[in-house]
Amino acid sequence: MRVTLDATPLLGPRTGVGRYVDALLHDLASAADAPDLRLAAAVVTVRGQARLADLLPDGVSGVGAPMPARLLQRAWARSEHPAFDRLTGRTNVVHGTNFVLPPPGRAAGVVTVHDLSFLRSPATVTAAARAYRELVPRSIRRAGVVLTPSRAVADEVVEEYRLPADRVVVTPLGVGPSWARARPPDAAARARLGLPERWFVVVGNLEPRKNLPLLLSAYRQVLSSDPEVPALVLVGPPGWGPALDTRGIPAEKVVFTGHRPDRDLQSIVAGSTALLFPTSYEGFGLPPLEAFACGVPVVASDLPVTREVLGDTPGAARFVPTGDRDALAAAVAAAGAAVPDAPVADARRRHAAAYTWRVTGAATLEAYRRVASD
Repeated sequence: MRVTLDATPLLGPRTGVGRYVDALLHDLASAADAPDLRLAAAVVTVRGQARLADLLPDGVSGVGAPMPARLLQRAWARSEHPAFDRLTGRTNVVHGTNFVLPPPGRAAGVVTVHDLSFLRSPATVTAAARAYRELVPRSIRRAGVVLTPSRAVADEVVEEYRLPADRVVVTPLGVGPSWARARPPDAAARARLGLPERWFVVVGNLEPRKNLPLLLSAYRQVLSSDPEVPALVLVGPPGWGPALDTRGIPAEKVVFTGHRPDRDLQSIVAGSTALLFPTSYEGFGLPPLEAFACGVPVVASDLPVTREVLGDTPGAARFVPTGDRDALAAAVAAAGAAVPDAPVADARRRHAAAYTWRVTGAATLEAYRRVASD
């Protein structure tokens, strides 16, 4: 069985979707239970094809569409031509890993829909993401199976697009084993990374959906009563949206690290007092789960998906009503003053350990086999 995945998300900074595609490819390439599987990774851009081979695991071939991405996207938005398998070679399954499934041609189709933010909070996403309003339903029509990272998103997709429940398969994201081995940075690493002695961490693109203005407002409120509260460390690429207003917060209390490689990211999270996740909407929420893998407390918006992913272990996470500044400030203050609890930290680690990329890969492979046999 030959499967061709859209590997275009590998070419940019490794945010959530790029990490998903990378981990999925590595797992499938090493899956002992799939000796018949042949993987190809395709990029829908001429410029990125030269770099693709360096980004793929052993055993995965790289292919590229021999046409500019914009021309292909315009054509695929209006018709079923040119078929993807005609551009990248014969295959049994085409997997659109990032919301969009090109016309698969004679192959079967699978598409991953990571969330419905383009419908639920369109003012907080890019123009490219807003285009998913038209592209996602077309992709769903092309697909034999739709994959989602959580049951919460699966339920939304079934309701929004009136799909039979059995056409949507949940493939939860995983936490790499290196997270469980992460250790706080030593003094030299803290100096290199510009870290204070104590900090809260926020991980992800600096974008409107993450509710960072609300967090800064809540943090000002905490600072006013406790000047010694841990600093805020924001890790991630610039993203988009209005610039964050840090007026009234001492410069040493807010640190922007930019995008950091995995080793630095893991160390920053492992050394934090708590991970803060005040997002207004999410499809899964990998940063809180990765914090759990380090034993680190989490303050998160009370969303169906955060409840689903983080579970109900007493004391493991503080859930805050979305958009409630006072409740967020109270949770941040409590997290900053809390005494570390080793048994609860171990419970967090055990919970995160159940989320592996092997589980993701196995569920995805089952979906491939299902559509290939239909």
